[in-house]
Amino acid sequence: MRVSKIFVTVDIVLFKAENQILLIKRKNDPFKDCWALPGGFVDENEDLEVAALRELEEETTIKLEKLSQLGAYGKPFRDPRSHVVSIAYFANVDKNIIAKAADDAKEAKWFTVTNLPELAFDHAEIIKDAIAKSK
Repeated sequence: MRVSKIFVTVDIVLFKAENQILLIKRKNDPFKDCWALPGGFVDENEDLEVAALRELEEETTIKLEKLSQLGAYGKPFRDPRSHVVSIAYFANVDKNIIAKAADDAKEAKWFTVTNLPELAFDHAEIIKDAIAKSK
C-alpha cells in the first residue's frame, strides 16, 4: 500500500460592495507574482475556520470574526507542490474596509468580479462557486 501525504489549506473569498473580490499577489512560488485568493496551510491541531481567519489577517491585515464555509477543493495536481485539499470560505465586508498586503502577499487589491486577472491554482473555480452561493 502506497502512503501519500495530503496537506490541508484554506482559501478565502471576500466580497466588497457585492461586485468586488479581494486578491493577493503571491510573493513566493508556486505561482510567484500571480494573483490568488488569500489563504494558506492549516497548522497542526488548528480549527479550519480559525486557520482561515488567521491567514486572512496575516496576508491582508483584515480581521474578521466569522466566515461561511463554501466547500472543499481537492482535485489531484491543483497545487504543484503536493496533494493539497483546500477548504474555501467566503464573507461580505463593509465597502470601507482596507486591505494591506503582509506576510506572503506582495500586494492586495480589490477586483471587480467581471474583470478578474488570471488566477493561481483553481481559484477561478472557487470564486465562481462563491459568486453562485452568495446570491
